[in-house]
Amino acid sequence: MAVFGWLAQPAVLPWVALVLGLCIGSFLNVVIHRLPKMMEREWREQCAELAASTGEPRSGSPVPPPPSKGRYNLFVPRSACPACGARITALQNIPIVSWLALRGKCAACRAGIAARYPVIELLAGLIAVYAVWRYGPSLAALGAMGFGWTLLALTAIDLDTQLLPDDITLPLLWAGLLINLGGTFAPLRSALIGAVAGYLALWLVYWAFRLATGKEGMGYGDFKLLAAIGAWLGWQKLPMVILLSSVVGAVVGIALIVLARHGREKPIPFGPYLAAAAAIALFWGDEIARRWLPILG
Repeated sequence: MAVFGWLAQPAVLPWVALVLGLCIGSFLNVVIHRLPKMMEREWREQCAELAASTGEPRSGSPVPPPPSKGRYNLFVPRSACPACGARITALQNIPIVSWLALRGKCAACRAGIAARYPVIELLAGLIAVYAVWRYGPSLAALGAMGFGWTLLALTAIDLDTQLLPDDITLPLLWAGLLINLGGTFAPLRSALIGAVAGYLALWLVYWAFRLATGKEGMGYGDFKLLAAIGAWLGWQKLPMVILLSSVVGAVVGIALIVLARHGREKPIPFGPYLAAAAAIALFWGDEIARRWLPILG
C-alpha cells in the first residue's frame, strides 16, 4: 500500500502516467497494424470455407485465397521489420527512444520506419498525463486514459482502412456503460439514453442521405462509435460532439482539397472527427458549455 501511495504523489504520478502511456502507445501501434490484417484473414477463411461447402463460384467472381497457415494475432508472431523481416529486439522497441536512436530506420536493413509510430506513442503518453492531471488518482483518470487510447487506435485504423472494427467499438460501448454505473462521467440513465441516441442519430442521417442521393454517406461503424461516445459521456454531450466533429471535419476536408492532397471524389473517414470531438467533450466539454452556451443563447 505504501508503494501505491508513493506512486500517487503529485510529483510522481504524471511521470508514472507518461511511462504507462508510452508503453500503451507502443501496443496501440501493434493493434493499429495487426487488427485490420486479422480481420482480413478471418474474412478470407470464411470465404474459403463457403467456397468449399458450395463449390467454386461462377466465372468472374474469384474466391480470395485463404491466408497462410500459422498463428497471427496481437501477440504472435513477434514484431519484425516489414521490409526485411528482421526481428525487433526489446532494446529496439523502447517507445520513442528507440526510434530516435535508430534515426527512424531499421537496424538491419536501414529501411525507413514511419514517424507515425513515435507520434502514436507520444499522443498516448500525453493522454495519460493529462488524464491524471485533470482527474487525479481516480477511476475517472483510468477511464479517461482508456477512452482516449481507444479513440486514438480507432482514429488511426479508420484513416488507414476506413473501417471502425466492431472488436473495438462494441467493447468501448459496454465499457462506457459499466464505468458509468457509479456516474463517473455521466449518470447511468444518461449513458443508456446516450448509447441509443448516438446510434440512432447517425443512422437517421445515413438513411436520409441515402434516400436523397442514392449513395452511402458513412459506414455503420460511425453509428457504433457515436453510440459508444454517448455511453461514456451521456446524451447531453452528443449535440456538442456532433457539432464539433462536423466543424473539424469540414475544416480538415476543405484544407485537404485546397492543398490538392485529397480529391473531391475520394471519401474522407468521419471516425477521426468523432473521436477528436469526443476527446474535446470529455476533457473540456463542461468548460465549453459554460463559456459558449450563454453566448449562443
